[in-house]
Amino acid sequence: MPQRFIIIDGSSLVHRAFHALPMLRTASGLYTNAVYGFTTMLVKLMTDYKPDLMAVAFDKGRVTFRTETYQQYKAQRQATPGELSEQFPLVRELLKALGITTIEQQGYEADDILGTLAEKAARQSYEVVIVTGDRDALQLIGAQTKVLLTKKGISEMEVVDVAALKEKYGLTPSQIIDLKGLMGDKSDNIPGVPGIGEKTAGKLLAEFGSLENILANIDHVSGKKIQENLRQYAEQAVLSKQLATIVRDMPIEFNPEFFRINPDKQVMKELFDKFEFKSLLAKIDVLFPGNGNKDSGKVTVAAVELPAAVIAAGRDDVAAVYAAAKQTGHISCYPQPAGHLPLAGLAGLAITCSDKTVYIPADSEGWPVVFDLLADSDIELVTYDAKSLYNACKLNGTALNAKVSDVLIAAYLLEPTAAAYPLDVLAEKYLGKTTNLPAGDKYLTAKPDFAVWASGIIGQMGTVLVDKLSASGLDKLFNQIEMPLVEVLSAMEFSGIKVDRMYLKEMAVNIAAKVEQLLNEIYILAGEEFNVNSTKQLGVILFEKLKLPVIKKTKTGYSTDAEVLEKLAGQHPLIDKLLEYRLLTKLKSTYLDGLEILIHPETGRIHTTFNQTVTATGRLSSSEPNLQNIPIRSDIGRKIRELFVPGEGYQYIMSADYSQIELRILAHMAGDDSLLEAFRHNQDIHTRTAAEVFGVAMAEVTPEMRARAKAVNFGIVYGISDYGLSRDIGVSRKEAGHYINSYFAKYQGVKKYIDDVVAGAHRDGFVTTMFGRRRHLPDINSSNFNQRSFAERTAMNTPIQGAAADIIKIAMNRVYNALKTEGLKTRLLLQVHDELVLEVTESELERVTTLVKQAMEQAVDLNVPLLAEVKTGSNWAEAK
Repeated sequence: MPQRFIIIDGSSLVHRAFHALPMLRTASGLYTNAVYGFTTMLVKLMTDYKPDLMAVAFDKGRVTFRTETYQQYKAQRQATPGELSEQFPLVRELLKALGITTIEQQGYEADDILGTLAEKAARQSYEVVIVTGDRDALQLIGAQTKVLLTKKGISEMEVVDVAALKEKYGLTPSQIIDLKGLMGDKSDNIPGVPGIGEKTAGKLLAEFGSLENILANIDHVSGKKIQENLRQYAEQAVLSKQLATIVRDMPIEFNPEFFRINPDKQVMKELFDKFEFKSLLAKIDVLFPGNGNKDSGKVTVAAVELPAAVIAAGRDDVAAVYAAAKQTGHISCYPQPAGHLPLAGLAGLAITCSDKTVYIPADSEGWPVVFDLLADSDIELVTYDAKSLYNACKLNGTALNAKVSDVLIAAYLLEPTAAAYPLDVLAEKYLGKTTNLPAGDKYLTAKPDFAVWASGIIGQMGTVLVDKLSASGLDKLFNQIEMPLVEVLSAMEFSGIKVDRMYLKEMAVNIAAKVEQLLNEIYILAGEEFNVNSTKQLGVILFEKLKLPVIKKTKTGYSTDAEVLEKLAGQHPLIDKLLEYRLLTKLKSTYLDGLEILIHPETGRIHTTFNQTVTATGRLSSSEPNLQNIPIRSDIGRKIRELFVPGEGYQYIMSADYSQIELRILAHMAGDDSLLEAFRHNQDIHTRTAAEVFGVAMAEVTPEMRARAKAVNFGIVYGISDYGLSRDIGVSRKEAGHYINSYFAKYQGVKKYIDDVVAGAHRDGFVTTMFGRRRHLPDINSSNFNQRSFAERTAMNTPIQGAAADIIKIAMNRVYNALKTEGLKTRLLLQVHDELVLEVTESELERVTTLVKQAMEQAVDLNVPLLAEVKTGSNWAEAK
């Protein structure tokens, strides 16, 4: 029997683990969700497949031979989140302790390492198993090699060998590359041939066998338009195939002894303690029995056997639970969400009352009684993720009137910088209890036995967390702002916002046509056709043919990145066309294509998810789509907002936006006389600051002066440095430093406030907002200058940002309740930064304008006026 060699795409699996699991953070502040998920996958692979050899491949930087060939390769990918990038060294540290070899090489991707090792190992008759989330690896399948393709989260994997590939895709391994050459790959920004998708590409390959044969027989291809595209984009197809081809002959030696697994169990135990992976230690002992497992002397958390679920299915059974809840007046429950917005219901609900827990399946006869219980205002209910209960009630056409308390939100307020708040982690942290349920089950499935355990744990945890909230002065924030907001967010998610699908398609077509026109104009200006997306070819045109000044060079040649083009703007008409071309292609790929797939087929609306427990400052975030990322003051942002329109029965979109709320909060909290006077007299704060800093009368302030003062104003709130300000406004560090010093000389109240906040943070280890929101700063007294400086800047801006977050939440609650109390049809749809977006009827427009403005401006009493600007229009852009 051949020995088995498992090769893992580390970059792919660590990314997948990061996005599959909630954000986890240790007590010391380490982000660990990607490490935990990756370790769980690793342990499962080693348990199930018992490899003789093992290797993990990683990407090394973004510059590879592919980016040198084609500049736009993977160019659309966003920068790796800091919370993920800091976990890669931890993963490598873990792999070293496990004795698993890691490989990375400059200029190549992890895929190329997989391909080379697989090729060489297969030649030596090893059974090769490649583990990845990237379908490109299917081209590596062979008689000795199969691929484990991650399908869902971190738990499901699809085994693909030659037979399975043929059965499912109708392709041979080598045709996977031809497929990519034809259809391209949006995730890698490989262009392919326009108009040819996976289905058409599959048919062509079934008929002609390869990309080369297709291009050699274009006249025999069915469909005139496909023929035209193949002729026009033949070179692009060949390039796409080249980009998709995995290298199999890298200069890597395959020495089996180099890939033997050689763990150091003592180091592993220390690492698992450091990462707080206590539940995984037992599995490591099973995998690697023997010496090295020394007792660390730390307290062991009790692993609790899950109770067998008692099912209450009949109407009488659930009615008995309701009766008991009425008698005691309080219950705890664990909801198991099912479905997606706007059809987000429950798969089941576990309810604990008087230390007895039952599980009620959503498909049971007694399920309707659950909603009678949830609608009872005499019942106090503690749960985890209360929004899922509100969503389920809305889907059922009922209301959640029970007095609700959410341990998820409580845990977030107590530790807002934690990466995530999984229930088992909270149980371990606050109660010293965990489960023996495998991580894959805990995170990714809905099991009645886990729900029953969770419901009981929630009841115990509720009491503990309420006491901790009170002790930390967070009880008012929890009860008066955060908990009421849950209902508001549920209503907003359920409503969604209408997208003009026809205009979206029209915009996409128009932009595609404009891009085509720009390309032709670029070719005329260049005097020849070339690949605009190729850094190498574009560099030759700009710097050799057109003789434009070289701004920056890389190891591979001329740089043509955005910074370079912006510096060259105005020096040749070609540059302006290029900038517009890149802007429009980004608009289409990043926004238009992304929005299209998120429009719900039945409602015609986008139902974004609002996240209440993500940001450390208290700000809301949103996902699918991330509306916070829509550019605020750019043409792209305006174009995107034009797509959001009133739905049926509504005539207007209303935008209500706070005016300079963070600077007003700064004036209030600092008590600075100059700032207070400026806002009380409704002066333009940036003009006033410019006059103060530059020593001129307000009437003499130029637009450039005002722009620089504006950068200083907002920079001060975020603790900006002279370097940061110099980069933002294009002056020397010395000049930027002079502006900052001049600002503090004129606004001494602000200077004192900031100094006092930082000193308090050094003393207490945390800062608070005017509403008591607290943020701990573990690095505030660090000996590491960079860590300490970052913590000090965080201390400066958190009270301001956090107060702004609290005020907009108060405003949301006030607006929602006012609309509800008056029985108005108008509804709140979105919250983006300091802006609320509503859908308004013609008849209610005047009343709602007054109501919203009053609710926002009276949300809190400051020492300066709190102003909100309310506008309406036929779409969001018009209202903005």
